[in-house]
Amino acid sequence: MSVSTITTAHEEAFLNVVRERHSVRVYDPKVVIPREELKEILSLTMLAPSSSNMQHTRFLVIDTPEQKQKLLPIANNQQQVVDASAVVAILGDKEAYRNAEQIYGQAVKAGYMAEELAKTFTQNSVNLYSSLPPAMSREVAVVDASLAAMQLMLVAKAKGYDTVPMGGYNREKFAEAFGLGDRYVPVMLIPIGKAAKTAHGTTRLPIEDVTFWNEVNN
Repeated sequence: MSVSTITTAHEEAFLNVVRERHSVRVYDPKVVIPREELKEILSLTMLAPSSSNMQHTRFLVIDTPEQKQKLLPIANNQQQVVDASAVVAILGDKEAYRNAEQIYGQAVKAGYMAEELAKTFTQNSVNLYSSLPPAMSREVAVVDASLAAMQLMLVAKAKGYDTVPMGGYNREKFAEAFGLGDRYVPVMLIPIGKAAKTAHGTTRLPIEDVTFWNEVNN
């Protein structure tokens, strides 16, 4: 098999995942995703890009019946949070820079970076991110977590699972009920499991209607 044929096959497999991912709101409550498989999905999710590799994304996995029931009224009684195998709350860590030494230390051990350079990167990252205004700190965390959220949905689909991104929940009550404190920003909820009902089809605007070249023309 030629290299070009292999590449085409890999591309098609990925494009099929992109095309087949739809937001599913009705789940089979009998399906249980083992925690080890969830951990694998989350590990692949963490390969998403992040600002200065500070990895601002955090996950709160809600997978027990009791915790799902606690979440239900906070999520406006949307049944998918109960019927899905788990709900992954995507959080943004506004103080992710506190892990800079560990992050760059791992890079040294992996042979990706010299030790002296890692020390410089660590200090620069701590200085930069610890001094950001609160609004900007929050924005960086939300952007990083949002990139990871999309990656999670694609990884899940590649493994045969369905998801739906949820913004319809009370963030203040969620933060209080699940102990987020001031450090973590709730970005979205993502139920994950197996569809009990096929997602309805959707259409998208023509690319000509959503793309500008070189400048925005109103």
